[in-house]
Amino acid sequence: MLLPVIAGVDGSPESLAAAEWAAREAVRRDRPLHLVHAWNWQAGRTDGEPASAAQRHLARRALRAAEERVHGAAPGLRTTDEQVEGPATAALLRAAEQAELLVLGSRGLSAFAGLLVGSVALGVIARSPAPVVLVRAGEEAADGHPPAGGGASTRTGPLDVVLGIDLADPCDEVLAFAFEAARLRGARLRVVHAWQPASAIGLGSGDVGLLGASWQAGEWRQFLSAVLRVWRDKYPEVEVLETVVEGRASAALVRAASAASLLVVGRRTADRPTLPRTGPVTHAAVHHVRCPLAVVPHP
Repeated sequence: MLLPVIAGVDGSPESLAAAEWAAREAVRRDRPLHLVHAWNWQAGRTDGEPASAAQRHLARRALRAAEERVHGAAPGLRTTDEQVEGPATAALLRAAEQAELLVLGSRGLSAFAGLLVGSVALGVIARSPAPVVLVRAGEEAADGHPPAGGGASTRTGPLDVVLGIDLADPCDEVLAFAFEAARLRGARLRVVHAWQPASAIGLGSGDVGLLGASWQAGEWRQFLSAVLRVWRDKYPEVEVLETVVEGRASAALVRAASAASLLVVGRRTADRPTLPRTGPVTHAAVHHVRCPLAVVPHP
């Protein structure tokens, strides 16, 4: 049985955008789409309290709105839906155990209102066993091609898929997800590695001469090419652009994702299992990147 693409919906503009993105992704992957509404996505109800008729009506209305959005984006897509008991984070994590991919809405960052992603989305991406994609409302054009009328980008084909890679820990699960996403879209894959200048502290006297920025950048480029070689062989149809930049990884990825269809980052599951967290780079991407963001768990 094929695992479905699952979208969490609550009636918000963000969740409707997530449902539409999930529908297009389900078509690309030839998977069914399953819509899930958790009862207590909104506060005001204690655990174990039976759902009221009003709550059931609101849930049904949210699912209907999502279904209409989905059918408009992907007519004929196999779609099912479900209402589940909360807490919402726990309910979505249970759903993720049977998902090819879990898609949620994200409010991103507002310069005036602060961090707005929400505790449910943050809790899910920190613990999900399946890849999670966060989608913002109003960003549908970024899912595939540049908007009509051009803009800063001169590319006329699909927008790049961007992969943030840590060459100290290049994980197969994250690389496989990014290459497959690019293949499914017929898009170029831009692989970004950011490096910080080495410190002279701890280096031997004979190593200080190796601290030149151009030398270090060249070494990282060679390393990146070596890591990607096997993936280029697996995906010969995917055009790959290798980018090595000096600076903070979070800033580099936010810049690279400004004209992307999808940003892919990894999340380590083995570290501190009793206190799941996203890590600083993923945390920055969650709050600042406007394109859809895929967070892929890996050991």
